[in-house]
Amino acid sequence: MSEIAIITDSSSYIAADLLEKHHIYIVDNPVIFGETVYHESRWPVNPDFYREMASSAVQPTTSQPSTGDIEAVFDQVKADGYKQAIMVTLSSGFSGTYEAAVSTAKQYQDLDVHVWDSKIACIGAGNQALLAADLAEKGYPVDEILKRLLLLRQRTGVLFVVDSIKHLQRTGRLSGGQALVAGLLSIKPILQIDTNQQGKIDAIAKARKMTGAWEYIEAAFGKTVATYKKNGWPLRVMVIDADNPELADSWTDRAKVLWPEIVFEGGIIGPLIGVHTGEKAVGYLWAQDYKTMED
Repeated sequence: MSEIAIITDSSSYIAADLLEKHHIYIVDNPVIFGETVYHESRWPVNPDFYREMASSAVQPTTSQPSTGDIEAVFDQVKADGYKQAIMVTLSSGFSGTYEAAVSTAKQYQDLDVHVWDSKIACIGAGNQALLAADLAEKGYPVDEILKRLLLLRQRTGVLFVVDSIKHLQRTGRLSGGQALVAGLLSIKPILQIDTNQQGKIDAIAKARKMTGAWEYIEAAFGKTVATYKKNGWPLRVMVIDADNPELADSWTDRAKVLWPEIVFEGGIIGPLIGVHTGEKAVGYLWAQDYKTMED
C-alpha cells in the first residue's frame, strides 16, 4: 500500500477494475430529479441514466457533494491508515466540487488532504487521478506528484459536440452569456474546455450536422497531433460519448486510420456531466499518455 491515498469524484468515470487495482477512493456526486437526490452510482449502466432523463417530467440538476459525503470518504481514508491524500476533482470552472473539497479538507483533522483542480471532467480528470495513483505507488512525495499533475493538466484538452444546446442553456454551464446561446439554437455547437485557463466550457464553432462537427474536430485535432509530436509527447485519446456509441465508434474507426500511431480508447459522459450536455454528445478528450510521465 502506498503512503498517499488518492481520492477523486465519481465524474472521473474511471473503470471499476482500475479503481480497485489502485485503491482509489470515490466521492459519489449528487444528481437531483426534482426533490429527490440520487448519486451517480445509481446508474452503473450509463444508458439507463439517459433513458430516465428522457422519460422524466422533471429534468435533472446537479450539485457539489455535501460536506458529509466528502467527510465520509476522508473518514474511510483515515481509518485505512493514511496520513496524506490527494483529491482530484472535476473543473472548478463549472462545478463547486473543488471549493467544497478545499473547505472540507481545511477543517478536517488528522488527514493532510491536497485538493487538485483537474480543470476538466470525465476521464480527463480520471487520467490525472490514475497518474497520481501510479506515482504514489512508486513512492513519490506529494510535491512531486502535484508537479507532474500540473504538466499532465497543461497537456490535456477536449473538443466535443452536443446534439442540442438546450441542456447547457438550462443548467447555465456555458460561458459567454445568452447572446451566444441564442446563436447556437437549432445547430450543433462545438465546445472546448481550456485546462490552461479557468477550465470553463466555451463554444468555439458550430455546424449544421454531426458530420460538419466531425470535420471541424478532425482538422483541429490534426493540428494538436502535430504539436504533440513536435514536442515529443505521446498522445492518449479518449473518444467519449453520452449514450451515442455508434457515432463514437465511427469517429474512433476514422481516427485510427488517420493517426494509427495514437492510442485511442472509449469513455463515457456519465450522469453528472450528461445533465449538462444531454444525450448524444460526442467528443475527443486527449492528453499526453500519463504512463509516459511516471519515470
